[in-house]
Amino acid sequence: MAGRTFLDTNVLVYAVDSAEPDKKKVARELLAQAANVVISAQVLTEFYVTVTRKLKPAVDPETAAHMVRRLARIQCVAIDEQLVQRALRVGQRWQLSHWDSLVVEAARQAGCSRLLTEDLADGAAYDGLLIENPFD
Repeated sequence: MAGRTFLDTNVLVYAVDSAEPDKKKVARELLAQAANVVISAQVLTEFYVTVTRKLKPAVDPETAAHMVRRLARIQCVAIDEQLVQRALRVGQRWQLSHWDSLVVEAARQAGCSRLLTEDLADGAAYDGLLIENPFD
């Protein structure tokens, strides 16, 4: 993995989702390269909600909280007022949802060259940030 790479929530969720064994393997390989990856506080929050409420079977809250503590060891971008303001402009410029624009802007703020996600178009670029779907 060359350069810094931002991991979106779906990558973290697949790392624990037994219903998707192929995606789980890919996600775990990406997480094993934690020295080169970045996440955000938003991603951690979305991960917790998704694994405790949407996965079947769901992860119990105590286990999920432990997972979040471990994931927080990865470089994590804080969401502050300035990031929100920049994300609002990004969302308007490229017609992205607010949540996607927060992820894009957090990745850009961290100096990442790639954003791994299923939520945006594979191959799209946002001011030098390349979108890749690692599960294709």
